[in-house]
Formats: sequence, C-alpha cells, structure tokens
Amino acid sequence: MAAAVTAVRGRLVWFRDDPFLVDRDEAFAYEEDGLLICEDGVITAAGDFQALRERLPEGVEPVHYPRHVITPGFVDTHTHYVQTGIIAAFGAQLIDWLDHYTYVEEQRFSDADHARDVASSFCDELLRNGTTTALTFCAVHPQSVDALFEEATRRNLRLAAGKVLMDRNAPDGLLDTASSGYEDSKALLEKWHGNGRNLYAITPRFAPTSTPEQLEAAGALWREHPEALMHTHVSENTGEISWVRSLFPDRHGYLDVYDHYGLLGPGAVLAHGVHLTGRERGRCAETGTAVAHCPTSNLFLGSGLFRVHDAKDPRHPMQVGLGTDIGAGTSFSLLATMNEAYKVAKLSSYPLDSRKAFFLATLGGARAMGIDDKVGSLEPGHEADFVVLDPGATPLLARRTARAADIDELLFVLAVLGDDRAVRATYVAGALAHDRDAVPTGGDGPCPGTPPGVRDGSGA
Repeated sequence: MAAAVTAVRGRLVWFRDDPFLVDRDEAFAYEEDGLLICEDGVITAAGDFQALRERLPEGVEPVHYPRHVITPGFVDTHTHYVQTGIIAAFGAQLIDWLDHYTYVEEQRFSDADHARDVASSFCDELLRNGTTTALTFCAVHPQSVDALFEEATRRNLRLAAGKVLMDRNAPDGLLDTASSGYEDSKALLEKWHGNGRNLYAITPRFAPTSTPEQLEAAGALWREHPEALMHTHVSENTGEISWVRSLFPDRHGYLDVYDHYGLLGPGAVLAHGVHLTGRERGRCAETGTAVAHCPTSNLFLGSGLFRVHDAKDPRHPMQVGLGTDIGAGTSFSLLATMNEAYKVAKLSSYPLDSRKAFFLATLGGARAMGIDDKVGSLEPGHEADFVVLDPGATPLLARRTARAADIDELLFVLAVLGDDRAVRATYVAGALAHDRDAVPTGGDGPCPGTPPGVRDGSGA
C-alpha cells in the first residue's frame, strides 16, 4: 500500500539541543520558508521549501500556512486530567485546596461514565491548545486510567498516565492499600504501556499520602518494569515539606524519601520542585531525575518561585519540562504557561528568552520524559506531532507580531500574548486532529480533517 503522506509549508522552528547549555544557534533550527514532509505518521524531511519540494510524492501538495509558525507539538510534563472540572477553585494553600476540592472531585471517578466524559473533554482541550503529549495523573480508581487510555488510543495521542497510589491521609473513598495499589498498577501497566502510543507512569501521589510500605511497593514495581515512567510531586510547598519531615523522620529530606525507595532515575518526573535544595538538585542531575516546572499553579497556590536557572546550572544541569498542572494550574495552554514561566524567572533575576521557553515546552519536555527520540522535535525519524501557530490570531497579536524584528521576537510575543486562539491547527502522527477554522458539521464540532480542496492554511 502507498504511504500516507502529509506535507505542510510555513515557518519551521525546532530544537536540536538544549539552549540553556549549548550555543543558542547550535541548539536552534529555523526555516523561514520551510517544508515538513511526513509519511505514515513519521517525519521524513524538514527544511527549506525550495530544497525539498522535489521530494514531494507526485500529486501531494503541501498545506500552506503563510506567515504561520510550525513547531513540534507541545509536551505537558505534569497535569491531572481528573481535575479538569475544578480549574479556578479558590484555595488558600495546597493542603486546604486538596481537601476542599481535589479529593471531592476525584471520588467522582469511581463512575466509569464520568471518567470517560472528562477524558474526552481533556483530550479536546489538549488538542485545542497544541499539546500532543502529556504526562498526567489519573485517580486512584483503575477505571479512570482505562477511560483516559481508551480516549487517547481513539485519537492516537501519545499520553503517559497512571493510577494514583494513596493509602493514607486522604478520604476513605480514595484510599487503596500497598498491596492493592501494586496489583492494580501492575495490571494497568501490562495492559496499556506500549499499547499504541500509550505509556504507563507509576504514580504515588506524593510522599504524605503513601506509607513506607506503599513507596516500597512502587519502587519494586518500577524495578520490575523500568520501561515505565515514575510520576509524583516534590517540594511544592513549605508546609508540605515540613509534613514530609514529620512522617519520614529518618530521611534526610523530601527528595531522600523517594531516593530511599528507588523512585529516582531516568523516566522519573517530579512535579514542582520549587524548594529543592542545591544538594537535592544535584542528586536529581546525578540520577537523571527530571522536574516539571508548573508556574501557573505555583503562582495560583502561592507555593513559590521555581528558579529555572538553578535547575539548569551547567555544573549539575537537570532535565526540566513545563507542566500546566491542571487544575491548580489555570490554563491548558503551554503558551500561557511560557508567559508565566518568563515572569517567574524575571522575579528571580533571570531573563528567560523565547528560545529557552519554547525548548522547555517541546524538546525539553520530551527529554524530561525520556522520549525525545519520539517527540518534541521536527527532525526526521520523529513522530509527526506538530502545531501551527497563528501570529495574527487576535487583533492585538496581529498588530504586535507585524512589528517583530526577527523570529526570536515573534516567538516571544506568541508566548506572552498567545493562548488557544493562536493554535491554528494541531497534527497528531501526521493527521490533522484540530482545525481552529474548520467549518462545523451539523453543530457537532469541527470537521476532523482539512476541508476538501483547501490547501492554504490561512483559509483564503
């Protein structure tokens, strides 16, 4: 059978390396008039349009997005799909917010129908915001995991997720046991990891809600299945750190709890890390443990300012990605998340430029998850997940981007002023998965593909 070919034309932007650590031009790839060719869901060519046009198969005409910016699909390294319904719930501090909103909402996911409904809405929001890969918590209920992976499979999204492990300090309706949590997680991992584009993440919620026995079991499961990810929270809030110290008095600190139980290493993504010490950051770098920087939720709950320049210290650089942390996070948009990351860095006397921000949202996130050979780049051989950004999406964006002197300024304006409206289109495995401007079909939402005959992404 002939290969399924997708081709798009526009400004191409991606990263070949980490701009925090290497020369900014060496790390950055940009084609002013670029062509991206994809076959059977994989990128086969990316570069100058004139140089590559002869490689287009006969009869294939690229979809042209003039003046648009095409980047790898965004990678969200920390979110909670089960908290979609409680975004913008007032909370004084992290623990109060968990008690009053999060735990109440997550108990609803014992209902498989509710889980399926939220999973569908969650995936809609990802695509509307240009996110093609996400690492997310589910609930303690196994059916919440099945619902999300079933929806991700239907849409061919690359999602990583796991059942929350939680056997103390939470409502009875959300508690498992060390034994049942291990058995349920093992069954779900064997069912879903590597099934299509799905990845499983072993997911203790955070140290205060797991007994030593449960953390021991989680570490054992990861040793048995090192191909899985490990996803939890660390050092988000100063009160939380004190709580951990009281629960684990024999450990040297919050990170040492996870270290003691074998929960650090490549494939481990720890959300927040706002208050990690220098020694703890060094240990993360030494073990290959990544941190998800979640600026909108850290600001919303008043948890503190993550110092990205400390995390990327060349003496012990950590892998860092961006996370929306829905629902304490206030937007599904990684453009909006970049905006807040810039402000947080500025308050720490560090100028986070547009290249570094877009790196964190693409290749940086993929590296944090250990899947940079698959996503986060437009290099040939990577999966064809990409997003088309519209610099003229709103009147203000159009006016401001028209004055951009170069690609760096254009990206910066998109990060500061952009949101879901700036996402013109999202492609998943080479197929159009979201088209902002598609003609609705009978009131059921946008068409699932390019309207017949339309080759100009501007809609003209």
